[in-house]
Amino acid sequence: MCRWFAYISPEEPCLLSDVLIDPANSISKQCSEHYLPQLLPHGEEKELDDVPDQLLRMRNSLLNMDGLGIAWYTPAASTYLKHVNGLRPALYKSQSPPFNDFNFRSLCNNTETKCVLAHIRATSGSVVSQANSHPFVFGRFVFMHNGVISTFADIRRDLMDLLCYDAYCNVLGTTDSEHAAALFMTNLTNGGQKTTWEQEWSVDGMREAMVKTVVQIMELQHSRLGAIAAPNSLNFCVTDGTKMVAIRFRNHATQQPPSLYWSEFAGRTLNTKYPGKPDAPDAVNTEATKSSEDRIGKHTIVASEPTTYEGEWNLIKKNCALTVDENGLETEVPIEYSPELNAIDPNFK
Repeated sequence: MCRWFAYISPEEPCLLSDVLIDPANSISKQCSEHYLPQLLPHGEEKELDDVPDQLLRMRNSLLNMDGLGIAWYTPAASTYLKHVNGLRPALYKSQSPPFNDFNFRSLCNNTETKCVLAHIRATSGSVVSQANSHPFVFGRFVFMHNGVISTFADIRRDLMDLLCYDAYCNVLGTTDSEHAAALFMTNLTNGGQKTTWEQEWSVDGMREAMVKTVVQIMELQHSRLGAIAAPNSLNFCVTDGTKMVAIRFRNHATQQPPSLYWSEFAGRTLNTKYPGKPDAPDAVNTEATKSSEDRIGKHTIVASEPTTYEGEWNLIKKNCALTVDENGLETEVPIEYSPELNAIDPNFK
């Protein structure tokens, strides 16, 4: 499956290269390397072929080389356009993996932001194209996904019937993920027009729209396929540049979703303005690193894999949502849904 990374802060900008390229296990390296604490012992991530849980292996596959995308927030448009206020997302997509894309490296070396989403793709069937690379932009909102809506072709038409007109028109590619993003926007705005995508929505409203989207997907599958419906892996993330919601979800009684972690401290070791940057599994915080904790601003990182080898990463619990409000307060909330919507097919990814 795919890998993604998100950084958000109410006060502390990051240099993109500090968080996306330089770390020991940065997303740029996760095309072919993996670090999955609490799921697989470190040092054995490269031996996924020997893992007895085949589904765990499939949901954290080695190769993620089917597209690259980053979205970062900037106030530039509001400086020049009277009808734009606040932060808006800038978007860069490529069909190349990050280590083959010198434009990506140049951009990262010269761009700072208080909010960035980055994604490397492993396609689940749709074509490799820039339009199908994540993240997806809807007004001031950015959405990305790791996982798969199972048997998406069977419910695609029904799902599209749920979309409001503007969300339907904003879908440019063919992925299940972008359609889920459009459904989320429909739910968030109660079917409102595109102008509502520029409004402020509460973090609780964003979480509720996300949960509704997940439940609707399962209900469509249950209605269309019944007992043969397969489980979904739905690690979604959405932000408006100041707030964020991320979920780790799989509708199966025992199987684990793809990996997803969060940290509120790892950023202090990534920002080159502050001392201390661990780059090895046995790295230990120096006194300089510890003292920098008082100086670097509040921030949250959410990522498919920890980007540093420190023990400051929390595995998001199965079927839970992590919310980050405009003040940077993190809250982990269970996703409530009917157990009847759990799938039973153990042979589907």
